[in-house]
Amino acid sequence: MLIKRIISSIILLCILAITIPIDWLFGILVTAFTIVGLYEFFTMLENKGINIYKYFGIAMGVIIPLSIVFRFELTRNWELLFIVLALLFLIIMQFRRRENSGVIVDISTTIFGLLYISWFLSFLIKIRYLSGGIGLILAVIFITKLGDIGAYFIGTRFGKTPLIPRISPKKTVEGAVGGLIFSVLGAFISRPFFSLAFSPLAESAVGVIGGIPPGRENVAYLHLMFMGISLGILAQLGDLSESLMKRDCQVKDSGRILPGMGGALDFIDSLLFTAPAFYFYMSIILR
Repeated sequence: MLIKRIISSIILLCILAITIPIDWLFGILVTAFTIVGLYEFFTMLENKGINIYKYFGIAMGVIIPLSIVFRFELTRNWELLFIVLALLFLIIMQFRRRENSGVIVDISTTIFGLLYISWFLSFLIKIRYLSGGIGLILAVIFITKLGDIGAYFIGTRFGKTPLIPRISPKKTVEGAVGGLIFSVLGAFISRPFFSLAFSPLAESAVGVIGGIPPGRENVAYLHLMFMGISLGILAQLGDLSESLMKRDCQVKDSGRILPGMGGALDFIDSLLFTAPAFYFYMSIILR
């Protein structure tokens, strides 16, 4: 299992190394993960007996990241308007069904998939399209995934106290603490990525959390601490959220596309919450 996980990780690292330098290519990669993630999510719901609008949801979900990749925006943050339109289409489609039972669940779970996977994950593309996006996307992925690695290895080696056994029996308090520590370490290690992104940091960031130290390429250490803790917590909440849904659907993994890891949704779950938070932190507070 560990060998398969390592091999999958190396392959993913190679793919990221190729795609991150080219903004639109990275956007296509995120779109691909969106497609597979939505397919896995809707399949889990189908196995639970929910009459989901599977392929309609996937088709609509793809448009959100692609609209960002190709900068097709009718208005600012128009993807929210798109989700509203998707809801209207779903209601119209429901009119054609012969039965009314389960209408709320069927429509709600489809829209939830669009929000939870397609919209949340699309913030990775928005981060990449920010000024200095290469450094920023490297930072958010590194901080998030180093926390995942820390939680896995610390939990495996030292974990004794169950965290929330009814949701994820194998997750432990020790693993959660280890993951948080690794996320903070990841934030400090990511300092060069921020230096790559900001030359200099925006003056509006001065004094927000400890201020900006002298020097054009420095990121305040308190900013790094705050980001490490925040992203570490959000990453674990993302992981636990997916575990909760898998437990409800009575599946161990969302899929099998990544040997040793599970499905695409198992890989991106921690990024679903960290990506939007990181984007707003960078675009509102630091810029």
